[in-house]
Amino acid sequence: MRGLARREFCLVLLRRMADVRPDLVAEALPRLGATRAEAHAAHTRWQALHHAPRAPRGLALRSAVLGPPEELEDRRFGDLDVQVRRWPLPLWPHLWWEVVSGPGGSVLHEHLSRAPGSPPPPASAGDLRVWEHVLDDVVVLPGARSVDPGVVTRWEVELPAGVRTTFVWGLLQRVDQAAMRRAPA
Repeated sequence: MRGLARREFCLVLLRRMADVRPDLVAEALPRLGATRAEAHAAHTRWQALHHAPRAPRGLALRSAVLGPPEELEDRRFGDLDVQVRRWPLPLWPHLWWEVVSGPGGSVLHEHLSRAPGSPPPPASAGDLRVWEHVLDDVVVLPGARSVDPGVVTRWEVELPAGVRTTFVWGLLQRVDQAAMRRAPA
């Protein structure tokens, strides 16, 4: 798609991550050879495509920007047949962008997931790595409880001992301990 490709798509993802971890986003921009202005322009272009009457929609938009997927998998969830597509991204070589689509190419869910052959770092409530662990690495921990914060791009998982994790686009952004969340007396 003119003006957007995988590099720019990473910049779009970083825009939402900057809401939670502007420090990590600032460190990531040079790794993509990008400036804040380029990140802003990519995000603006992505938003414009979502509102342009003639722009592709849903899966067609993702495919126009990301190109053909590296992997395509058919899955069945209950009575619904879905397709899972995955693309590698330049910023996170150990992760892939995963899009779950339903009939007609509607995007049902999208997030960063672990790339094939990329073992997850060891994970426990006391040992989680920001920008390394993905949602799927953490939701399987004993006692994990998913919490939907009501924002499409975010997810939270509560773990035993008052640990709360925050994810943006499926990538771990923050780990908060119970003591850090208590209100002052």
